[in-house]
Amino acid sequence: MNAASGARAARTRLAPPYPSLGHLPGSRTGPRDRTVSAATARACTVAGAALPGTTVTVQEKLDGSCVMVARLDGRVVALGRDGARADDSPNAGRRMFARWVAAEAPRFDALLEDGERAAGEWLALVHGTRYALTHEPFVLFDLLSSSASERTVRKASPVVEARAREHGFSTPHVVHRGAPLSIAEARALLGDRGRHGADDRAEGVVYRVERADRVLIVAKLVEAAKIDGRFLPENTGAPALWNFHDGLDL
Repeated sequence: MNAASGARAARTRLAPPYPSLGHLPGSRTGPRDRTVSAATARACTVAGAALPGTTVTVQEKLDGSCVMVARLDGRVVALGRDGARADDSPNAGRRMFARWVAAEAPRFDALLEDGERAAGEWLALVHGTRYALTHEPFVLFDLLSSSASERTVRKASPVVEARAREHGFSTPHVVHRGAPLSIAEARALLGDRGRHGADDRAEGVVYRVERADRVLIVAKLVEAAKIDGRFLPENTGAPALWNFHDGLDL
């Protein structure tokens, strides 16, 4: 095996990638992003358009790196959003995440059933929002498993929150839970800086429409003024900024 094929093998996915979320109307989008249908948006944001038997949960959207932790055959493994190992990632922040997960492996082992994945935001490296963190740098927002058809199945947010509390993990601030909520109301409840110590304007919100233990819709709203990665070294020419650093060489 040559060096190139060895590198490709090392980056093999161990789990399905984290699914991308559609945007609500009015959200800032990029060229590869998609906007949800009008019917989906109404189910999230219009009180009279609620899907029968559903609850709408609105959470603060955080601005970091989407990562995952899987329990595979009894082993806790840190993964990037793409489902590949984080410990040999070319990204320094992902490698730091892998070190952090290794130190916290007993908690993840207790949190996860075999085959499950914990998805969350890794807030160590400053991307577009600076945080004065009052909690650990990982914020858990999804518990995932895969069906026999490889379809990703999400746990409902109350289940995620309960299991996170049991094992001491932070979860996104809940802006609202109940009937569909307008975007204007969600913004007002979130406030300019949210509840996770943002030193800049909060990035936005995530809507989850759930019926009992089933997650029917997950959609996001990103503020129009958000500039992706505005503090990253490749965009500033300056050294990286960190919300959290483990003190090890990167």
